[in-house]
Amino acid sequence: MWPKNKIARSALKAFSVILLVIAVLFGLFVWRISVPAPETESNKTPESYKRVQLGKDHYAVDNCWLRKNEHGIWEMYLEGTPYERGLIYGVLAKELMEKQEVHFIGQINELIPNVVFLQVLRGFVGWFNKDIYKYIPEENQQEIYGVSQSFSDKFNYLAPKYYRILNYHAAHDIGHALTDMNVVVGCTSFAVNNGLSSDSTLLIARNFDFYMGDAFAEDKLIVFMKPDKGYKFASYSWAGLTGVVSGMNEKGITVTLNAAKSDIPFTAKEPISILAREILQYASTIEEATKIAQRSETFVSESLLIGSAADRKAVIIEKSPKKMDVYESGQDYLVCANHYQGPAFEADSVNIKNIADSDSKSRFDRMNQLMKRSYPLDVQDAVAILRDKKGLDDKFIGYGNAKSLNQLIAHHGILFKPEKKEMWISAPPYQLGEFIHYDLDAVFSGKGKLPGKDSLLIEKDPFLESDDYKRFEAFKTTRQKINKYILMGNPFELTTDAELDFVKNNPKSYVTYLSLGDYFKTRGNGKKAVKYYQEALKYDVSSVQEERAIKGKIAEASKVKYGPFVSKKDSQ
Repeated sequence: MWPKNKIARSALKAFSVILLVIAVLFGLFVWRISVPAPETESNKTPESYKRVQLGKDHYAVDNCWLRKNEHGIWEMYLEGTPYERGLIYGVLAKELMEKQEVHFIGQINELIPNVVFLQVLRGFVGWFNKDIYKYIPEENQQEIYGVSQSFSDKFNYLAPKYYRILNYHAAHDIGHALTDMNVVVGCTSFAVNNGLSSDSTLLIARNFDFYMGDAFAEDKLIVFMKPDKGYKFASYSWAGLTGVVSGMNEKGITVTLNAAKSDIPFTAKEPISILAREILQYASTIEEATKIAQRSETFVSESLLIGSAADRKAVIIEKSPKKMDVYESGQDYLVCANHYQGPAFEADSVNIKNIADSDSKSRFDRMNQLMKRSYPLDVQDAVAILRDKKGLDDKFIGYGNAKSLNQLIAHHGILFKPEKKEMWISAPPYQLGEFIHYDLDAVFSGKGKLPGKDSLLIEKDPFLESDDYKRFEAFKTTRQKINKYILMGNPFELTTDAELDFVKNNPKSYVTYLSLGDYFKTRGNGKKAVKYYQEALKYDVSSVQEERAIKGKIAEASKVKYGPFVSKKDSQ
């Protein structure tokens, strides 16, 4: 009922106008960020295909199939036109994709527990990525659109399926642009050939340290793709990602991604995983890979280590939103961490600061050190290097330090022998499980047993059976509870005994004392927080940037006398 009071009527009119303006603006916003579906020549839907179960965790659709091997890794074979192979991908891996999305969304909610801020960020990402489809090749759009039709309906409140999966393909890029939010994306890789390789052929190895929680890394997927255009290839990542983070094609071209420090991007362009996919599908030489990278517009900085059987060498394509370089070491070895090495970036202020402030240079130096000790390298040597948990000069710096090559967070480790079309992928956990061998020529000929020859299997790391590993897992469980308490307010109280056990389980790591400092600071016990922060600085802190952050926390905690969870007596 319209109020009789003149002032009330005026206020209601004003409020109604404001609501109308907000509604119009919101409508324009939603319209502006809507993504058009790509045109397809096929009118098929997921219901056009029948998935047949051939055994436990083994399914087929026509000539394509999905199965889980004895090491717990999912293997998929796909062929056909872009849209139809996307549809089949979705039909085969529907449950896997839903599980992966549940874990992904869950981790985002943990990183950003504030509902209001999460909604603001959701709107920002929507606006930021509103034109992302314009930078993704039509073929990839069609494939992604096909896959998206089998995505779960339970997250439609976030965005339509097709738009969600487009955004997920930019997760690696957004992740390393937001490293301050603990989305870990530091990776290290290397290549050797000629006299530095045990059989004189090119050998490439890498750790992919993209961490979105343990649950996200549970179900790993290797895809063997036979597209209707381009080259056949294999790619190792997770269900729902049609881009590439680690892979090799039938011509012996390999691609691995290493994040570099970026300026804050203002708009999305081509996701780096889609660029890597283009290279894998359409390049047979380094020259062809370079041309593909040159015409691509990306929105973050990235190093792509490219191996080539035809060229018998590896190079690093160093790409930022503004410029690109192709770095060659001039030696029979090449090392890549998370900073640039080429002349185009020598005077780049962001790169210079990254080398000085981050943990990238420490891992780069440790990789060089270990490689020089082991020349000529074979696959066993390469895996041992990827699994190394120490710092420079063999100093033990605790488990989980970002200065280590093996930070015990890796989604996977992987090896390539491009000239022999061979690859090895790690089974969980991290890169500590067995490395499983595949021969791409045998796989695509249909004659190869999957996985490859048992004689070429690389055994799991003995560390998995050690007491140290058990203690680290206990440490990690407690640390995750501390993080959830700090970030999300989840109820958690660290008893005195649990506090002592936490220290005993990883006593040489600064992370241990940093976590305890954060815990007691949150509880309002500034004095005890400062004590633990100061203790953290006595150990090998991962970077200058991290050291500065700890000193800043000491200054903040020093101002806290006692809070709601601690009495004056307890703070003594």
